[in-house]
Amino acid sequence: MKNKLVYGLTVGIGVIAAVAAFTPKAAEAAGTAPKCSTAKLIVPWKAGGGTQVIFAIFEKVVKSMNIPSKIKLVMIPGQGGNKGAKEAAKSKPNGCTLFAIHQSAVTSYLKGRIPYHYNNFETIALLTSTPDIVGASKSVPWKNFNEFKKATLAAPGTVKVGATFGSTSQFYWLVLEDLTGMKFKFVPYDGTRERMTAILSGAIDMGGLNVASGRKYLEKGDLKGFAIASAKRSKHLPNMPTLKELGVDMIYALQRGIVAPKGTPKPIIEYWASVFKKAAADPSFLKQMDAKGTGVEYVGPDGYRKWANKMYKDHEKLAIKIGMWKPKK
Repeated sequence: MKNKLVYGLTVGIGVIAAVAAFTPKAAEAAGTAPKCSTAKLIVPWKAGGGTQVIFAIFEKVVKSMNIPSKIKLVMIPGQGGNKGAKEAAKSKPNGCTLFAIHQSAVTSYLKGRIPYHYNNFETIALLTSTPDIVGASKSVPWKNFNEFKKATLAAPGTVKVGATFGSTSQFYWLVLEDLTGMKFKFVPYDGTRERMTAILSGAIDMGGLNVASGRKYLEKGDLKGFAIASAKRSKHLPNMPTLKELGVDMIYALQRGIVAPKGTPKPIIEYWASVFKKAAADPSFLKQMDAKGTGVEYVGPDGYRKWANKMYKDHEKLAIKIGMWKPKK
């Protein structure tokens, strides 16, 4: 029996079709708009990273909409996302502060790096999904995933994997360890750019990639890609097999969404949910996300909360198993 672990959310065709039925030119947003004309959307990572790039595109789309309250990105990096999370969590729950979030809020919490995760916020909308790739330096001798797996099993703890400790970039590989029996030697890096520099130079053997960050390097032969952790192959990298095809039934994608400070009134949550639902259906936005290999998967406040709860339990289970986390009594 194959092992299976899904650290993502599969959204049906009906949901995607429902999203596509909306455009930014549609009727005014539902719910009640906050009193501010521009809400602050906090991104707790550096400019130039995937989250900032994606929500900068959202920002442009929302600015073009005929609505009473729009958004402006504010980058507050530092402390593994804790600095921005702290600022968002302590903000007034009036709809004028929003927070861009993904699974690193949970992995960092379980690692003990930050005291916040989804339970400290009101869920608004789950928006995008970017699957991870098993990336490798071009200097490694292995030609495919099976050769990599065989070599790693034969020499546990010797294959160097770059990761930001406590983030999804490490958890992805921890999941792979758990499902395959492989053991890696983790090398810490502060962020995506640093890890990319390291894997390109050959300072590390392996590192997580995605279509947006790795495609040009993979196509030029500057990096190797052994598999993608998605339900099906990427149309941008059609020759790369999924992990499932290779006997590892695992889906792992970075899923980005929007939350608000705890206690934000439901009518304001509904307003922002409707705004982001319409923005997520904008044709230019969808085209740019497709080019990045990022799926658009709108899920509203209630569904997002259910997803967040399940995702937390999945990550907590693994964190307990490997001794990273002890549940609070």
